[in-house]
Amino acid sequence: MTLKWAIIGTGFISNKAIDGIKKSDGSQLHSVFGRQPNLVAEFQARHDIPHGLTDLDAVLSDPELDAIYIGLPNHMHHVVTMKAAQAGLAVLSEKSLTTTMAEADALLGAVADAGTFFVEGLMYLAHPLLARFVEVLQDGRLGALRSINGYYCADIWQFVNSKGMGTLYNLGCYPASLLQLTVQTMCGEDAFGQRQLHGFGNLNGDGTVCDAACSVRFENGVLATLHSTDSYGTGNAFTVIGDNGILSFETNPWQPIEGRSTLKWSPFDGAEELIHVEDPHDAFYHQTKLVEHHVARSDREAARPSPRHRDSWEIMEFLTNWEASCRAALTD
Repeated sequence: MTLKWAIIGTGFISNKAIDGIKKSDGSQLHSVFGRQPNLVAEFQARHDIPHGLTDLDAVLSDPELDAIYIGLPNHMHHVVTMKAAQAGLAVLSEKSLTTTMAEADALLGAVADAGTFFVEGLMYLAHPLLARFVEVLQDGRLGALRSINGYYCADIWQFVNSKGMGTLYNLGCYPASLLQLTVQTMCGEDAFGQRQLHGFGNLNGDGTVCDAACSVRFENGVLATLHSTDSYGTGNAFTVIGDNGILSFETNPWQPIEGRSTLKWSPFDGAEELIHVEDPHDAFYHQTKLVEHHVARSDREAARPSPRHRDSWEIMEFLTNWEASCRAALTD
């Protein structure tokens, strides 16, 4: 089976997702939707897409279509996902899930009612690097989990859409989702939701949170600190500390590229070990293959390490709690 895709949105991120679709022999570009005819025509020509449309309902009702990729701003994800699910289409929607818990509940409820496939586009989780990361977490070398630290910083403020609700839903979702995966893997399915969180941040001129930090204590005593900003810098890091040593990413955990990605194991007693993962494809390609695999099996959600529906809801809850704590601290 070859999946026929519609691309919803003509922005930067849609170009990245298309690269993965083009490289897969199990997928085919079928149509593109946008609100501005000139941008749709340019995008359609650049990527050699058969159909370019400015009518969303016409795109979603096409009987030849199998799946859609949503590359729109965060606040529009739930509306398009709900329409696509009702049309019986598989949906890959860009992170973050939405911008509010009410929207998240509506989105996931519509997907459940329709019985169609849905996955949030945290593309890095589909790459073999993350499968290897989980294997290392599970092999016992760290001992008991003690703490986790992560940050993602990028100087992209001039490109950010304020309706996407700031850095937490744009960049913070990456360390938050990897924190969730780590805690689930080492402490159990329910451990991530059992926590106290305290956040601090700064607001942009548009009123959204542009810099954010949080400290977390899970009920089992594990501590975590996360930082996210889209107003300065270029950097990323994620570190897991156990009784016996430290596991960290030598390469960007959230943008695994074609070729080599690397983890580093630093035992407190012994020699460091570099753990290389060689793969000819980047995360966007593996995300495409993930959708193909699950649609062929008539699955409704992805398998770990990629986010299941429950995982996307929990990440969204974490992000909204983080944002609320940042705003509360600014008014104290």
